[in-house]
Formats: sequence, structure tokens, C-alpha cells
Amino acid sequence: MKAVIIMGSKSDEEFSTKISRFLDEFGVKSVLKVASAHKTPLRVLEIIREFEEDDVVFVTVAGRSNALSGFVDANTRKPVIACPPPSNAFAGMDIISSLRMPSGVAPLVVLEPENAALAVAKIFALKDEKIRKKVEEYQEKKRNEILEAT
Repeated sequence: MKAVIIMGSKSDEEFSTKISRFLDEFGVKSVLKVASAHKTPLRVLEIIREFEEDDVVFVTVAGRSNALSGFVDANTRKPVIACPPPSNAFAGMDIISSLRMPSGVAPLVVLEPENAALAVAKIFALKDEKIRKKVEEYQEKKRNEILEAT
């Protein structure tokens, strides 16, 4: 089981690495790839085909006009989580390109790297007891943070 993080450009690497580090905490392996739905669509398809037979969740990291998330989702039967990096351009409205998808295309949108990793871990926790326990421990830790703050 692994998360395949596809970033639309090298400039998304720092954001993508955050997701990868959180995945490590859940015991989920990850691999980072760079490919653009606009500029290198055939490369995106190669990446999907490379991992399609594995137990994977694809995480897409692309901003601006986020075609990557929809393109990956439309070409795989595996779960896709879109985690677009934050942007102040256009008053942050480029997020809409991650939210509005055509019928039959359904990437999940999660905005924070930590939460994207949690979503991946919860998907894998359906089949993996060790990951399920790490998710439960994480949730307990988050509850305790709130309780200790009061």
C-alpha cells in the first residue's frame, strides 16, 4: 500500500513533501512524481498505469487550473485526493478548479497536507490493522490536545 503523490510541477515539491512526511507518521509509504495534465498528459497516464495494479491512493497537488486531479481520477479506478497548494492569486478563487468536476469524475478535495495524509490513511485502514491503529492513536492525540487546552 502506498500513496502516489503526483505534483503538477517541481514548484509543488515542498507542499507535497509535507504530505509525504505526514504519511510516514501513519506508516504509509509514498512516492512523489512530477507530471502535468496540461503539459505532459501522456506522462500522467504512464504514472497511473505504473501503479494501477497496486494498492494505491493517488494524491494530486496542482494549483491554478487544476486539471491534474480530474484527469487522474477519470483515468483510474483508484481513489484520488486533490490537495491543491494554497494561493493568493485571484483571491484564492483558483480553488474552484479543484471543486467543480464534470459528471463521472470525483476526486476528493482536501486542503491541508496533514488532512490529505489522514484521508489516505483512513482509506488504507479499511484493510490494514496497523494503519487503523495509527489513525485511532492520531485521533486520540488530537482529542487530547483540545482537552488539555481547556
